[in-house]
Amino acid sequence: MNVFNVAKAAVSAKDVAAFCGININRNNMCLCPFHNDKHPSMKIDKRYFCFACGAKGDAIDFVSAYFGLGLKDAAIKICDDFNLSYDSSYHHPPQNIKPKKSDEQIFTEASDYCFKVLSDYLHLLKEWKIEYAPKDESEEWHPYFCEALNGISHVEYLLDILLYGGVSDRVFLIQDYGKKVIDIERRINEHTARRKANDKRFSRMHGECR
Repeated sequence: MNVFNVAKAAVSAKDVAAFCGININRNNMCLCPFHNDKHPSMKIDKRYFCFACGAKGDAIDFVSAYFGLGLKDAAIKICDDFNLSYDSSYHHPPQNIKPKKSDEQIFTEASDYCFKVLSDYLHLLKEWKIEYAPKDESEEWHPYFCEALNGISHVEYLLDILLYGGVSDRVFLIQDYGKKVIDIERRINEHTARRKANDKRFSRMHGECR
């Protein structure tokens, strides 16, 4: 049998209410869980009916309303809670399905990601331009200094497109530079990790020299 038929045939509304911890008196009356009930106003047995708020139904309806589930998920919960077997082809457990993102959301997130990474890269290039600048004419240029000279104006151009360019220009940039931006982010993270490790090593050596 399918999950609905199994749940309805085997379990009463009274059964599920008791399973939920609701006290039921000898007259099959209980405080209604679906409104602010001060005195027992719900009659419950195979089915339930509240004389105050009008809530009514069977075991599946009760679980659905009590836990905020769809009817099918409520029937599945009853079978699972009471160890009832049912046709598994009807078993589709409730899932936390995230709503599908729109094309506009995807584009906005990609644009924001590119802008953040390129901004961080520009900041790093400007640091390199100062930090690795040759001290005199005879000194060989450091690769980071060369990268800064070649990259700063180009990255500024890309950021201008992301800020002020038309949609088609931004779409083209994201599509064309998507993988490059990922590689840039990886390089930034690796450089940051190395710098932190070097700073930590320097601090430890400086402490030992004291």
